[in-house]
Amino acid sequence: MTQDTVRPAVPPAPAPHPEWSLVLPVKPLALAKSRLAPYAGARRPALALAFALDTVTAALACPLVARVLVVTQDAVAGAWLARLGALVVADEPGGGLNAALTHGAELARRLAPDAPLAALSADLPALRSAELAQVLAAAAAAGGRSFLADSPGLGTTLLACQRGHALAPRFGDGSRAGHAAGGAVELSPGEVPSVRRDVDTGEDLREALALGVGRHTAAVACAPVCS
Repeated sequence: MTQDTVRPAVPPAPAPHPEWSLVLPVKPLALAKSRLAPYAGARRPALALAFALDTVTAALACPLVARVLVVTQDAVAGAWLARLGALVVADEPGGGLNAALTHGAELARRLAPDAPLAALSADLPALRSAELAQVLAAAAAAGGRSFLADSPGLGTTLLACQRGHALAPRFGDGSRAGHAAGGAVELSPGEVPSVRRDVDTGEDLREALALGVGRHTAAVACAPVCS
């Protein structure tokens, strides 16, 4: 008599352990996204907030992310983002974007000294959690400091550092070249358009909408931009 072979069940792969700390800067809404004014008009501050809300929502849903810190002086943005589960760092030191990111990174290190951390642009309304995980995995494999270039290839949407390395952000015009010159390794994690597509102009927003934005941006964007 033939006896069926009984094979032991293969246990499912364990879920990735969340460990990354992400630091996101959010400008005061009244000043944010000035280049969107010709396209968005009076809805520009609402769009800036929507971008941040969708970025943080996707970041918090990423299986590799343990915590999201938002550095902002804007009370309205801070309240909305805190309700999502972000830790809002309101005591921004002044001195611009890179000083704010350095301040947030220092707090992240105090909260989780051994965790890797990354600065992430807060204007990624099409961000996908799976694509962010892909980038963070590539950053972990790269070690040290690494960065992801934006869609045009001139800026940076993510700058990562491992334990024992300072973030040393150089965001601003030409930040791709600046981060490379500072010793960070450029990441090539495959197709991750949602992590590269930050939004500064109306054309950027149209490209993000084509990728598929989060619900907050979708609720604000189409009336002023898609008509």
